[in-house]
Amino acid sequence: MTQQTTAETIATIGIDLGNTTFHLIGMDARGRIVLRRKVSRGQLLPCLANVPVCLIGMEACAGAHHVGRQLAALGHDVRLLPAQYVKPFLKGHKNDYRDAEAIAEAAQRPTMRPVPLKSAEQLDLQALHRVRSRLVGQRTAVINQIRGFLLECGIPVRQGLAGLREALPTLLSHRTDVLSPRMIHLIEDLAGDWHRLDERIDAITGDITALARQEGGCQRLMGIPGVGVITASAMVAAIGTGAAFTKGRDFAAWLGLVPKQISTGGRTILGGLSKRGNRYLRTLFVSGAQVLLQHPGHWHGHGFGRWLAAARARLHRNVLAAALANKLARIAWSVLSHANGYDPEFAARTA
Repeated sequence: MTQQTTAETIATIGIDLGNTTFHLIGMDARGRIVLRRKVSRGQLLPCLANVPVCLIGMEACAGAHHVGRQLAALGHDVRLLPAQYVKPFLKGHKNDYRDAEAIAEAAQRPTMRPVPLKSAEQLDLQALHRVRSRLVGQRTAVINQIRGFLLECGIPVRQGLAGLREALPTLLSHRTDVLSPRMIHLIEDLAGDWHRLDERIDAITGDITALARQEGGCQRLMGIPGVGVITASAMVAAIGTGAAFTKGRDFAAWLGLVPKQISTGGRTILGGLSKRGNRYLRTLFVSGAQVLLQHPGHWHGHGFGRWLAAARARLHRNVLAAALANKLARIAWSVLSHANGYDPEFAARTA
């Protein structure tokens, strides 16, 4: 079979992405392997530019969105697949060609839900969120270390970032009876790290805010109670317009804000939250719900205020926070997907 004939018979291509080299497996319409090739990163586009438009599957990993956008520009139907959905199609021992074959097999499944390709703007926004999340974690570690050192010296400090920030100067200057000079110097250095992390977090938050103000979807999302600039921008960075989901319930399930099912034999058994999908975004929605629960006097102004008041009478506070986060996520998807602002009266009618 000539190279041209082989290219014309390719219907599906699976690509196992690497740092510098990619492994390709091409299949015809009957699933027979007609292409097996290893190419460098620079050879990938010239190699596939001469291939007729076909289905190309890749695992959703680092660099996949960039390569996917380049292949989509050539006219190919590009599908990014979660790695856990590809693994069941792997046959025999693992190697790069078998990985590519498994990706090609999984990409052909009609019920397989691919990961939407992210734009360069979405990746920039996502990168800002990931750096900010890392810095917040580092700040929390520094604060916990300061608390631990003070407690080892017999000085407890009340919970909360503000409480420690307020008490620290007084403790370092007046508790020299239990704090040695070396310990005071060490805590002062940690306080300096804390201050520098605060500055970096504020700077990145400012960048996120500036980008969110330029994005219409973020502006509409911020009109929803409990959804601020961080949650709105993180949602746009994660799902774009929300076109990957057919309804808000699917988005809430993807976030892991629905009960875990352990059903069998026609008997439905529901457990705790499934906690699948985007953990960072799920945490933001739960945090927003918890903030709303702290201000019951404002519930009457929300479209779901009546539902929230009734649910509080029968649900534990943590269960109520999860239920409210689920509702906020579904409302947010509707606002983003339909490109409409939040309407409290409509939410009240449909609650």
